[in-house]
Amino acid sequence: MKNSVLYYSIGALLYCPAYNKTIVNSLINGSFGNKFSLALCLEDTINDNFVKDAENILIDTIKKIYNTLRNTSFFLPKIFIRVREPNQILNLTKRFDISNNIITGFIIPKFSLDNADEYIDTILNINKTSDKKFYIMPILESPTIINLKNRYNILYKLKEKLDNIEELVLNIRVGGNDLCHIFGFRRSSLESIHSIKPISSIFSDIITVFGKDYTISGPVWEYYSGNNWDTGLKNELREDKLCGFIGKTVIHPKQINFINNAYKVSKKDLDDAKSILNWDLNSIFLVSGNVKDERMNEYKTHSNWALKTILLSEAYGVI
Repeated sequence: MKNSVLYYSIGALLYCPAYNKTIVNSLINGSFGNKFSLALCLEDTINDNFVKDAENILIDTIKKIYNTLRNTSFFLPKIFIRVREPNQILNLTKRFDISNNIITGFIIPKFSLDNADEYIDTILNINKTSDKKFYIMPILESPTIINLKNRYNILYKLKEKLDNIEELVLNIRVGGNDLCHIFGFRRSSLESIHSIKPISSIFSDIITVFGKDYTISGPVWEYYSGNNWDTGLKNELREDKLCGFIGKTVIHPKQINFINNAYKVSKKDLDDAKSILNWDLNSIFLVSGNVKDERMNEYKTHSNWALKTILLSEAYGVI
């Protein structure tokens, strides 16, 4: 299990098409608050015929943010670039030049056995030649993980490959909408993706394979207005947490606070977590009632939960 707050701090990851020229002013003006991460997307949000134009706009955006930051104080989120293929990473890092310093890493869509080695080699190579560290966040959404005959082998092989660069993998992400698309599914604003059994089965397998060693982020919630959008988001976030997801992809700024609030730690949980991690290991008993004498705390079975709770409190706060 990750023992650094860095891996729990991606939180609400706001997606923005790379051709959006207004993002610089939005960051400078603090339009999105000061607790989110930013993904600038060159993949599905961009028409195939306009990728080069989007790249040019992206380069200009990153350089403007970097140059403005030198003279103006504003919240700079962790910035990730969602690419289409490995060579794009190499080309972009060269073109960003010194403004690379504000890039946290790259999002790898449709991460699969067909492209894993090339992406991993690419991120290793740019880290060898850079003064700063670049991270990746692979997305598990490829149709190859649908087939039950192959899914387990594919997931474990992908994990074996990622384990070679584990420190550089900030998040494993899941492509909920991409997986739903394969079946023709779409949930309403009052339905949770965890109720769609074929999809939740894939999520469960991903958590089982990767969850012990990696932080895994929850799927996008595509509603941001209309009836029940916020109630549905709250309900799905509750199920995300219960299933082991931390953080969530955001497609509208209105969703950010809901995600941040969902991952705040209750005072009761924080008190119990501290008590468990400060247990007197010379004591004859490794189990007792909690601080409020409401539930059982047991060192050997709750210490991982306690560590995660402490790290979440550092990343999101206490409620």
